[in-house]
Amino acid sequence: MSEIRILGVLVKTQSEAALKVQEILTKYGCSIRTRLGLHTPVPQCDSCGLIILELTGNMEECIRLENELWALDGVKVQKMVF
Repeated sequence: MSEIRILGVLVKTQSEAALKVQEILTKYGCSIRTRLGLHTPVPQCDSCGLIILELTGNMEECIRLENELWALDGVKVQKMVF
């Protein structure tokens, strides 16, 4: 992969989505070079966690990971590509 892909994933930690996010991250673990988890109060979310992911490897695998996260209720995803 010649580009650097960073995902920011905002998860409502009290929701069912939190468990599904963990399952997805485990499934695509080989595509994640760096994972940083932050738990900070965010005004629009009473109990949220923020996960920063640096992706690596096969582009199609990274896109599948991103799409699975996008599909979850209670999860917001933002992407940066360099």
